[in-house]
Amino acid sequence: MASQAARPMSSAEKKVIFAASVGTVFEWYDFYLYGALAAIIAKQFFTGLDDGSAFIFALLAFAAGFIVRPFGALVFGRLGDMIGRKYTFLVTILIMGLSTFIVGILPNYSTIGVAAPVILIALRMLQGLALGGEYGGAATYVAEHAPNGKRGAYTAWIQTTATLGLLLSLVVILLTRKLTGEVEFEDWGWRVPFIVSVLLLAVSVYIRLSMNESPAFTRMKAHGRTSKAPVSESFGRWKNLKVVILALFGLTAGQAVVWYCGQFYALFFLTQALKVEPVAANISVALALLIGTPFFLLFGTLSDRIGRKPIVMAGCLLAVLTYFPVFHALTRAANPALDLAQTSNRISVTANPAECTFQFNPTGTAKYTSSCDIAKQALASASVSYDNQDAPAGSVASITVGSTVIKGYTSRGISREQARADGEAFRQSLADALKAANYPLKADMAHYDQLRVVLLLSYLVLLVTMVYGPIAAMLVEMFPTRIRYTSMSLPYHIGNGWFGGLLPTMTFAIVAQTGNMYKGLLYPVLVAGLTFVVGMLFIKESKNVDIYAND
Repeated sequence: MASQAARPMSSAEKKVIFAASVGTVFEWYDFYLYGALAAIIAKQFFTGLDDGSAFIFALLAFAAGFIVRPFGALVFGRLGDMIGRKYTFLVTILIMGLSTFIVGILPNYSTIGVAAPVILIALRMLQGLALGGEYGGAATYVAEHAPNGKRGAYTAWIQTTATLGLLLSLVVILLTRKLTGEVEFEDWGWRVPFIVSVLLLAVSVYIRLSMNESPAFTRMKAHGRTSKAPVSESFGRWKNLKVVILALFGLTAGQAVVWYCGQFYALFFLTQALKVEPVAANISVALALLIGTPFFLLFGTLSDRIGRKPIVMAGCLLAVLTYFPVFHALTRAANPALDLAQTSNRISVTANPAECTFQFNPTGTAKYTSSCDIAKQALASASVSYDNQDAPAGSVASITVGSTVIKGYTSRGISREQARADGEAFRQSLADALKAANYPLKADMAHYDQLRVVLLLSYLVLLVTMVYGPIAAMLVEMFPTRIRYTSMSLPYHIGNGWFGGLLPTMTFAIVAQTGNMYKGLLYPVLVAGLTFVVGMLFIKESKNVDIYAND
């Protein structure tokens, strides 16, 4: 075993890793395009709908992006355990690639009416299903080709693909914006990144067609030991279901929130909370991703020596201990005027607590009508931290900025026109008061310390590489060959699709509830903390597991 682990990577193994990784980069690229261009796509496909229809389609778009992924894991995981890894994730890449290309040429609402959003949502659901089947197949395929003692190093290449897919999508979008100009990009240029993906699809399919089946699956099939019911075997038997549950709460839930926080939420925080220009924020995140990506390979390789568990758990613990100071430092580096204003000019909301709701709004379509919710939503959207003061029942919420008191309003029981007029007057009064208190409307790029921002973002990406680099090998090693594709895919996609995918909306709801723009970090901190505790107590080290023992 030692000599096998020490030998250099063969050309056949390099081809396996390259083929699986290229296709997975492409799938993540496709998936991220929709998220990065969601605002433009919404204008193209949803603006002509009435409020009720827009709500339904927004809900379906949300479901396709996050909730559907575990179902893809079940569908394609079952196929992968029954007919083989190679053909299953060849199917997933075809579904993803063709769905993405069709989005690029799909006529918008003004051209074909309600058929446009219907087709778009169907394509998004296909993408979510395909992505749910891709990762488990690629990770399993590479791990089952890897020699003993090198599974962490080999599967770490798969772990780079999500970040590289995000990076590739950002680069293509930035280049297209630059070439077309902003007006043309919003009109038709947004389609270009979707359309050019067909070239990546052709290359990926060509490479994957030349691949051989996984040796572990081939051996198992030759001995007639493939599972005829991998879903029921994985989740209908407590022995296996227990491991699935532990994998979710002791590994992938914490990994997911650290992953989303270090990449997606960091970008959201820069652009939405700190009001940094989108291009500058994207460039900073892209630089951090370039700096951090090699560490996926470093930690994957290191996990072959010291174990997977210590690295993943250390990443979760560091996230718990450092997220709050790091995001405070990010504010001082990216928008120091906002940091100064929050320190020197405290703001308070006085409202009846009975009319204040927890503003969890994953689809972005919920309408808040109470004066408390309207006031808190306005302040949270403006990146303003505030104190909460109780008011008696029946009173209208108000915001105090220095010596200025801004009376809120409720949109209940009044006409749409009156609500619009009251809202405009309220927002204008609030904007004037915030300006007088030196709250910046957007970040002053002359004081944007890009070096410090990139270093802080790189640290967040480093935590991502710690929790994510070794996890594919660890998930593969936790389950027997006959149900491996199915069993590892479901906890991975529930963790990343639900725990991770809900992070932006959950953090905003916590910020609006507490009045502190940093308190949203409680969500990733608590989930990562849960994973650290469960993982340390119940997850066993797996690096020396013989993955062929129970095939």
